[in-house]
Amino acid sequence: MKPADVRAKSDDELKQSLTDLRKEAFNFRFRKATGQLENTAQVRNVRRDIARIMHELGRRASAGI
Repeated sequence: MKPADVRAKSDDELKQSLTDLRKEAFNFRFRKATGQLENTAQVRNVRRDIARIMHELGRRASAGI
């Protein structure tokens, strides 16, 4: 997910995406622990997407948007 995509979404859409990404991150951690995860780069991408969304939500909260 690109930063421009994150900025274009509403707060509700971002919160829903955040919930979905956190579930996905949990599943990736579980699959990694059991040795079933083949593409470990997915974990990194999900973590970065979570950080992007959290950053944007924090920015909007502090700016009062």
